[in-house]
Formats: sequence, C-alpha cells, structure tokens
Amino acid sequence: MNIIKPFDYLITMMYNQIGDNMKALVTGASSGIGKDIAIRLSSIGYDVILASRRKEELKKVSSLCTGKTEIYQVDLSNKDECVKMFNKYKNIDILVNNAGYGMFGNFYDTDLEKELNMIDVNIKAVHILTKLYLKEMMKNNKGRILNVASSAAFSPGPLMATYYSSKSYVLRLTVSINEELRRSKSNVKVSVLCPGPVDTNFNNVAGVNFALKGLSSSYVAKYAINKMFKNKLIIIPGLINKISVVGCKLLPLRLLAKIDYNIQRRKEK
Repeated sequence: MNIIKPFDYLITMMYNQIGDNMKALVTGASSGIGKDIAIRLSSIGYDVILASRRKEELKKVSSLCTGKTEIYQVDLSNKDECVKMFNKYKNIDILVNNAGYGMFGNFYDTDLEKELNMIDVNIKAVHILTKLYLKEMMKNNKGRILNVASSAAFSPGPLMATYYSSKSYVLRLTVSINEELRRSKSNVKVSVLCPGPVDTNFNNVAGVNFALKGLSSSYVAKYAINKMFKNKLIIIPGLINKISVVGCKLLPLRLLAKIDYNIQRRKEK
C-alpha cells in the first residue's frame, strides 16, 4: 500500500483545502488515464468512486488505491444510467469525465451504431454528468470538474472524424462553461485535459498505432491533477503536444486536414 507523501498532501491543502471525506468520482477508471487519475487522487487523501463498465478491472484499480474506494459499474452510453449514478453520488467534490474511446476508418466505411455509441459515451455522458454535477456544485459554491478531451480537439481528424469531433465538443463545452462561471464569480472550477498520444488501451480499441511514443498515463494523470488544483483551464501535457497544438491553431484548416490524414494513415494497424 502506498503512503501519502507530505508534498502531495501539501499541494492538496494549498489548492483545494482538503477536509474529511472529500470525494472524487472518476469515469473510465478501469484503465489508462482514468485509472491513474483515480490512484493519484486517492494518494492525496480523496475517497474515490471508480466508475466503468468493467467491474473486475475496477477491483484491480481499487487494490492499488491508498484510501477508501467504491466501485460502481455503469454503462455511460445509457442516459438513464448516467442519471442514476448522479442520484447515488450527488455529494462529490471532484468529477473527472474520463470515459471515452475512438474508432479508425473512413467516415463512409465505419459502423454507424458503433459511432452513435461513441457519441453517447464521448459527448452525451460528458454533457449529462457535467450539467448535473455543475448545478449541484453551484448550490454549494464549490467543486471541480475535469473533462478529458484530447489534442485531437484542435484538429479536423480525417480517418477518425467522429472521435476528433467528439473531443472538440468536450473542449468547447468546458471553455464555454468556464467563462460563464467566471462571470458569475462562482468558486466552482472546470478544466479540460488535452493529452496527445498516451500509452493506454485506447490504441487497441481504436485500432491504431501511434507513430510517436506516447507519454505514460501516470505522468499525464499527475500533471493533470496538479494543473487542475492550480485552476488551469486547458491542460496540455508534454512539450511536443504543446507545440503541435500551437501548429494546429496557425495552419489553415484544409491544409491541417491534409496533414492529419497523412499522419492518421501511418497509425493504421
């Protein structure tokens, strides 16, 4: 079992005024970034609710956490299950909307039902949970929401068009909410994590191989949590990822789409 490091505890005290029974809910906590974010939050004193479809994998993650955890099996593509989870766990301090997946292929070839399910998980679930928990947090004038998007949010993404578009939605939604909260002088904070390639099971689900070596999910999780507590709105881990995002903002959209297409073709398994 891990021991809470004094420096980690100090960070939490500084940025979140941690108290007894502080709770975080992490979706997609069974693997990858979600798993490591859950472990990280647990290591700095949070009780963590681990949410995912894969119950057995959640049990493994729970065994790696320092503090108290609770496992919640949920299909986030189902609106009713999202609402049911919210009703069960209304009183939380941090929501991490991490669940999501991708799919590779020409838009005219990919399976419609799989794409609609991806939209339900990547967009609808994030939208529903963000809205429900934001309203609850605003009643108490405290809380944090971390939505996990991707550096894909800044690009058109041919050959992964639906996935890229879904992450663009998450980015724009979070930035828009942040401005509303700022103008209302709310103490509730929102952030959006936009990682590039990360060594996770995402590659296998999407059917791609990244040309560049990905960052470790543990590094991305630690970086994301640290920046979230510093109230950073858009969190971009990794120097190469930061440079690529700047490039996306500078290039004409049609040229960027051509470049993206050539990059995506190299990922195909």
